[in-house]
Amino acid sequence: MIRFIAKVTLLLLVLFIGWAIYLDIQVVEKFSGKKWSVPAKVYAQPFEMFVGGELKATDLRQELDRLGYREEYQAREPGTYHLSPDQTIIHTRGFQFWDTNLPSKRIEIFFYEGQVEQMINLNDQSREDLVRLEPMLIGGIHPQHNEDRILVDLETVPPLLIDGLIAVEDRRFAEHMGISVRGIVRAIKVNVAKGGFAQGGSTLTQQLVKNFYLTSERTLRRKAQEAVMAILLDLHYSKQEILEAYLNEVYLGQRGEQSIHGFGLASQFYFGRPLSELKPHHIALLIGMVKGPSSYNPRRKPELALSRRNQVLDIMLDQNLITIDDYDKFGRRSLGVLDQTRYKSSNFPAFMELVKQQLSEDYQDEHLKSDGMRIFTTMQPSTQFAAEQAMQTRFKQFKQQSTREKLQGAIVVTQPQTGEVLALVGDANPRYPGFNRALKARRPIGSVIKPFVYLTALKQGYTLASPIEDLPIDMRLGGKQWQPQNFDKTSHGVVWLIDALANSYNLATARLGLDIGVRHVATTLEQAANIKDVPHVAAMLLGAVELSPFTVASAYQTLASGGFRSELSVIREVLDAYGEPLNRYPLQMQQVFDSDDIFLLTTAMQRVMSDGTGRRAYDKLPAELELAGKTGTSDDLRDAWFVGFSGNYLAVVWLGNDDNSPMGLTGSSGALPIWTDLMAQLPQRPLVPLMSDNISYQWVDVNASVVTEPNCPGALPIPMRSDLLKNEPIACRDNGRPPGWIERMLKNFDGNNTGDE
Repeated sequence: MIRFIAKVTLLLLVLFIGWAIYLDIQVVEKFSGKKWSVPAKVYAQPFEMFVGGELKATDLRQELDRLGYREEYQAREPGTYHLSPDQTIIHTRGFQFWDTNLPSKRIEIFFYEGQVEQMINLNDQSREDLVRLEPMLIGGIHPQHNEDRILVDLETVPPLLIDGLIAVEDRRFAEHMGISVRGIVRAIKVNVAKGGFAQGGSTLTQQLVKNFYLTSERTLRRKAQEAVMAILLDLHYSKQEILEAYLNEVYLGQRGEQSIHGFGLASQFYFGRPLSELKPHHIALLIGMVKGPSSYNPRRKPELALSRRNQVLDIMLDQNLITIDDYDKFGRRSLGVLDQTRYKSSNFPAFMELVKQQLSEDYQDEHLKSDGMRIFTTMQPSTQFAAEQAMQTRFKQFKQQSTREKLQGAIVVTQPQTGEVLALVGDANPRYPGFNRALKARRPIGSVIKPFVYLTALKQGYTLASPIEDLPIDMRLGGKQWQPQNFDKTSHGVVWLIDALANSYNLATARLGLDIGVRHVATTLEQAANIKDVPHVAAMLLGAVELSPFTVASAYQTLASGGFRSELSVIREVLDAYGEPLNRYPLQMQQVFDSDDIFLLTTAMQRVMSDGTGRRAYDKLPAELELAGKTGTSDDLRDAWFVGFSGNYLAVVWLGNDDNSPMGLTGSSGALPIWTDLMAQLPQRPLVPLMSDNISYQWVDVNASVVTEPNCPGALPIPMRSDLLKNEPIACRDNGRPPGWIERMLKNFDGNNTGDE
């Protein structure tokens, strides 16, 4: 019997050793490798202030509120500000950018007549020329298991959090070997007394093992495995490594389907602040929630959460972690939890889809969801919010009519010189994560195509004063009769090229396009937008080609940048989880059109805004901006477009019904008001097209369309390419103006002929 017992004991010991070795391999393999699948974090452009720059106090307050800054007198702590009419104090947060690790600074900013006059760093009284705030977090790219966390290290964690956590959860953490014998004995007594599994007696190490390696199953077998793995973990790793892992792993709540892990993310989720900015009552609440995030959820069960927080404050006081004054001060405060978290997986679904689309060219999906990358984008939050507001405000008006109940829309905003995407709206409800019309809705573009018809003509030697026949067309194409009409159902005789574009005359455009060649127009559009397979059909000249708003923005980007094509970009920099650079996305441009032809076309598009179909924009915007743009409306009022640009913003607006039914809005009555509302909210710079030495203003006779001597009666100054002028200017015909010349010119400039509206 003794030998039998000895053999059984030896066998059990061998099995236990084998089991322990197996568990040891598991412990080391996972803990030493990549511990977590950390989602990529996506950031907007940082808000920058510089001496001499325009800045309104209201705009600054909005930016600070979006970043979760709090208004406090004198702004003594990071993440606070004190705002007054002529000066502001901002205590910035530190942040690791792609080009520098920016420390926290306390900056005093002085304003004068809407501009930044000077900025003083109150830390050392030095002057600052440029101050950059940390960028707004706009979303994340999450793994399949729906866990989210913001990794922290012990050096950045407030000491009160570490000391308080140990005091509440495991006071002998520094002494035991992963398990607490006293805790186990105490738990056994409680469980025996209650006749069930009521208490676990877990150390912080055991809690980490349970969350990191095991399940929450309440069985003796699982508890035994947990104890053995806790001992092994303690043998292999230091207390600091174990504690840091615990701080990042502990479960602290739920956001929809995504679970909140770690104190770093919990701080943002509940308080909208980084961990370093938490006060003692915030820290006490998070520590108290470790016992049961669901039971002490501060948003759903505030009374229980408050009671638990105060219990933790009691322990902190008892352990001399806080003073009696702090205990009284913070014990009287509310929970301080945001009603709704600012930290969401994605506030901007349309923009985030574009981010993922462009990242997919360089990174695999699994790396984006697990490697903790930090992605810095081109989004400009103020522009994004302005686009959303413009869309929603006008849609409330439009949808009051029954024919527009299903109305949808999209907006794309870019920076004209760089091609960076500043804002993207893909739905009438901008935060709805559904079909992204900005990227995916391919719709007939209507008269938005016309600038490319006229650019093709300019490339072939036409001038802005070339006479174009705006007369009826009746052709048989492809077995069908083609009889285009002007929007006002009338023809206007012979008009200058510049007037035909300004008033969006269909007949003049169609005749011009047929003369210069449909395939040449298609090539111009393909070059501008970097696309292929534009149909070589006559109807294309009037917009019978389907493009997405994003592609339209790309085409007009080439015009706004002086003929240089650059792919619309949304990514600036990508860093790894440790802040090391992975990839940069520098500006790449290719000249595809002659800058002189673009100058002439831009001049004509400025006439669209001053005297043509876009003139209503100046009811709200200053005429000094010299904007350029173009309306567009498809057949039967099914699509409404407007595209326009200033010196620093280009925006595309599209409206339509998803079922392609008529909606009763034109480019001028539907898309243009949204575009105007958007541009009115942004700090605009005038559009000043680059005029080369080859461009000169020539006097052109209104009746004969010939270049005359300067200041001839009946002549107007028109910009032209000097290298295409073949004849010497003709002498003035007489000393008086031809009869009726003013009336004839006013007919082309008074706005009565409004093309496609």
